[in-house]
Amino acid sequence: MAEITAKLVAQLRAMTSAGMMDCKKALIETDGDVEAAVDVLRAQGTIKAAKKAGREANEGVIAHYIQPDSKAGVLVEVNCETDFVAKNEQFLEFTGELAKLKLTDPDSDFEELRIAQVAKIGENILISRDAKLEVEGTGLVAAYIHTGAKVGVLLQVGAGKEDTLGNDDFKVLVKDITLHIAASAPVSVSRDEVDPELVAKEKAIAEEQAQGKPPQAIENIVNGKLNKFFATNCLLEQGFVKNPDVSIKDHVASVGQALGDEITVAKFLRFQVGESF
Repeated sequence: MAEITAKLVAQLRAMTSAGMMDCKKALIETDGDVEAAVDVLRAQGTIKAAKKAGREANEGVIAHYIQPDSKAGVLVEVNCETDFVAKNEQFLEFTGELAKLKLTDPDSDFEELRIAQVAKIGENILISRDAKLEVEGTGLVAAYIHTGAKVGVLLQVGAGKEDTLGNDDFKVLVKDITLHIAASAPVSVSRDEVDPELVAKEKAIAEEQAQGKPPQAIENIVNGKLNKFFATNCLLEQGFVKNPDVSIKDHVASVGQALGDEITVAKFLRFQVGESF
């Protein structure tokens, strides 16, 4: 039997755009005959799938996976060509399994999985992005996927006591914060974490708007506009969607006080379909 070298596999991939494992299997089946391997891939529909790669995939879903102990979780954006496929049960099952693999087996051949799914579904599919959160110490990671799976949230929350994590009021708080993030789209947890370039941009806009005002008033005007920006865009400063008169920071503190614990909102991720394009 001919030796199936990495160079031979690379040659077949260059010819067909098929996945590495698909190429290797085809070469094994054909005893290293590249032209015959092309025919095998064509018969399997793999090349057909590869040819779809140039087509736009602007629809899709946000999928997630939380490990059983809630100490880590992942969000994944998977795109397809039509909303019809985005609602397809087979596609949704694929995205769920993909999210699980991203967390539990990140070294998987995701390109091979993607191409195989393209062949099954009949549309181009893109694994656009993924990110995970992992707890260090006492806390948990929770997720929320909004109806239609176009928006997904991953949230990392800390606590001082392990018992707090099983408390129903704590669980409601965590769920409410994920819902809030989905609805309000904050840019960071606190103002200290806002991208300095974004702050500089907002400050420049505020300074331009304050032109013509008395010099002594400009600083107050700029600071006022920046504070309003932070209150609108920083999670802890936003008004809680279920009670806008109370900030998220104060709501978290209130629940923590009732439980006799200090609860901290550590990190969050918010994915919306199409943002990565």
